Formats: sequence, C-alpha cells, structure tokens
Amino acid sequence: MTQERAAREPVLRARGLVKTFGRVIALDGVDLELYPGEVLAIIGDNGAGKSSLIKCLSGAYQPDKGELLLDGRQVAFDGPQDARAAGIETVYQNLAVSPALDIASNLYLGREERRPGVLGSVFRMLDAKGMRERSEQQVKALGITTLQDMGQSVETLSGGQRQAVAVARAAAFGSKVVILDEPTAALGVREGGQVLQMIRDLRDRGLPVILISHNMPHVFEVADRIHIQRLGRRIAVVSPETHTPQDAVAIMTGAQAA
Repeated sequence: MTQERAAREPVLRARGLVKTFGRVIALDGVDLELYPGEVLAIIGDNGAGKSSLIKCLSGAYQPDKGELLLDGRQVAFDGPQDARAAGIETVYQNLAVSPALDIASNLYLGREERRPGVLGSVFRMLDAKGMRERSEQQVKALGITTLQDMGQSVETLSGGQRQAVAVARAAAFGSKVVILDEPTAALGVREGGQVLQMIRDLRDRGLPVILISHNMPHVFEVADRIHIQRLGRRIAVVSPETHTPQDAVAIMTGAQAA
C-alpha cells in the first residue's frame, strides 16, 4: 500500500502552510498529502491548528506562507467559492443547512438551476421539479436510505438525516475532495454509524475524504491514515495498522514521541 501510494500523485497537497493571527501562530509550516480514494483523518487537541488547516484548504483562510497543489498544480483560493469551483467541498460542524427549505433545495443551495427556455432565461423561474429528481438520483447513488422524500423540510429531519443532507450535497458537487468537520458529533450510535458508512461509500467511489474528529473509535474505524496536529505543526502521520488509539492520543498530547 505504501509503495502504491508513493507512486501516485496526491489529489491535494499542502506545503509549509503558515497562518498567524497577530502573535498567535495557528499553523507553523504544516504539510499535508491527500491521495485518491483514501480517508485522511486529522486529529489534535484544541488549539492544535486543525480548524485553521481545513479553512486554508477550503478557501476560508488564505495562508500567510506556503502553497497548495490540486492535482499537482499550484492553486490559490480567495474564498470558499473558489475552492468549491475547483471541486473541494466542506461540511462544517454547524452543517450550514437551511431548516426551512426542503432536501432538494438544500442540496442545490447556492447552485439553483433555472427552468429551460424562456421561463428560465426571461422569467428566471427555478427548475424545482428537475432539481428534486436529480437530488433523488444523487441520494440513491450514494446509497443513502434515510432520505426518501426530497420535498421534506429539513427542519423535520433528525440530526443524522441532516448530516446526510450536508454530506450528500458535498458528495454531489465535490468532484475532487470532500472535507468533513466532526460529522458524527452529537449523533447517536446508529446515526453515527450511518455517517461512517457514507464516508466509506465516498471512498469506495474514489472520492478522497478529509475527516476531522475527536472521536478516536470513529477515526480508527474509517481512516486509512491519521494526520496528527500539535501546537500548529504536523508531528506525525500514522495508520490504524501501525498504531492504536492510545498511541495516537499520546502522540497528540506529547506524552509519546512520534
């Protein structure tokens, strides 16, 4: 597996990322590599730089130094829209779904499609039926069985179902990378398991996933590699085959050498 990975080009690579806020150093020369068809977990204590790292990868922050490469080409994102246009979709912990809208409208939020012909071009009418049909196709293709009626209001969904909507939206439009920030937080065992299965399904489709999580059992259940942050630096990259959750926590806290 290691030799196979070495022969491949990372889908997404970060080199020497630095991000400061006044005298606070959030990122201190961080490297990251994400390969095709893998789940890369990012773990670390509070203040380790996890959020700053994913915000640099997703265009929410611009690094002060360092570079990002997507499919081997250097890129610079002026905002999240640039990252989304390049194929990087991020699902933050607060989900950013609109409870008052239905599932289909949430999947196409910010990407609404107009009806063909004069109705769309002149009268600017949305293609509600078409978006609903395509949403159903996308959800079925992901194997998500918890979402049945694309016209159902998101405010009537459970926490796990709302997470499924957010992940489905990211998967539908994330052509290169999907970043998930604490996707199983505040979910029950059953709903958390469903989200983990969605992550496996994305990986099986060849879509690489970055998973940020404090839940070590979940990390070790789905991750191929684990990127460990500490005090703004990447201090180790380990795998479930070589390290235990206890090892990862010890490295993360500085109790054990990388």
